[in-house]
Amino acid sequence: MPTRVVVKVGTRLLTHSSGKLNLGYMEKLARSLADIRNKGHEVILVTSGSIGAGRGRLNLLRKSINIPEKQAIAAVGQGLLIQIYEKLFAEYGVIVGQILLTRIDLISRRRYINICNTVLTLLKFGVIPIINENDSVSTEEIKFGDNDRLSAMVAGLSDAKLLILLTNVDGFYNANPLNNPDAKMIPIVKKIDQSIKACAEKSNDDLATGGMITKLHAAEIATMSGVPMYICNGANPAAVSRILDGEREGTYFCPQKHYLSKRKRWIAYGQIVRGSVTVDRGASQALCRGNKSLLPVGVTDVRGEFEQGDLIAVLDENENELGRGLSNFSAEELAKIFRKDSREIAQIIDRPFAEEVIHKDDLIVY
Repeated sequence: MPTRVVVKVGTRLLTHSSGKLNLGYMEKLARSLADIRNKGHEVILVTSGSIGAGRGRLNLLRKSINIPEKQAIAAVGQGLLIQIYEKLFAEYGVIVGQILLTRIDLISRRRYINICNTVLTLLKFGVIPIINENDSVSTEEIKFGDNDRLSAMVAGLSDAKLLILLTNVDGFYNANPLNNPDAKMIPIVKKIDQSIKACAEKSNDDLATGGMITKLHAAEIATMSGVPMYICNGANPAAVSRILDGEREGTYFCPQKHYLSKRKRWIAYGQIVRGSVTVDRGASQALCRGNKSLLPVGVTDVRGEFEQGDLIAVLDENENELGRGLSNFSAEELAKIFRKDSREIAQIIDRPFAEEVIHKDDLIVY
């Protein structure tokens, strides 16, 4: 049965150890995804490789590069990367379209919806959207950080039925298989709890940004969006076709039964956390029971510099993050009114205000 699938391929697969693009692998990837597309599936490709491509074209293979150099290299690499993809897919009668994103594109609700509409319209036209982070303009504040996270957000906003992360290992392990011969692969993850998080080890890689920690973050985003996810070895891109045919490859992350609405996905994952509030035990228990708003009287501490409407984290007394949501007050206002009830707040805040710090409709509790 035709389905909509997001496939993410990383730098390790797309480039040689020298940093130059692996054109042979890219040809196999294009052939595999074109075959899937021609069978009626809708395919979205999230690709890394622009910096690796730019390094190769500029013959700039030294490890240490500064931010302006990295952005300039990406500007060269992005054009080269999409040019190669366009040529490879055209051999199989498939049209591709490029979308370059930064976090700032998803912070705005209007932009978020526009991106969603663009992706869906490309799919309607029979085009394979090829999505990458716009490294030529990204700064630390507006970076996704890695394409694993980006692919999970794309899967959520496009209502994909499946996310597949192609990597250089066979799946998700209980330890790093690259340096631990006793590491064992976990075939199915039903819930991402502390024991699973403890298994993730961050990789050190001069070309790639992500490691297993970032892939686990992607799994959290995807499964909380109702999208199942695979981590599998992408050395042979035909793994994607086998998965769509019902075979198991690598590690399968089960989608959560009670997943987030599209708006709450945008709140939880499209925004940048600007600050935090700590809440007392009573407020913590009330929020965890579900469908409750956060009131000023339950707040015990305010941190960060944020404005009304910004995303803030909600912490319990032990500094554990309970959730996050959109604040109805600035940090300056909240510092004056926390621990107070509505009557006291009316004498302090000289404007119309909501009773809640975060309304339940704008709050995601983990």
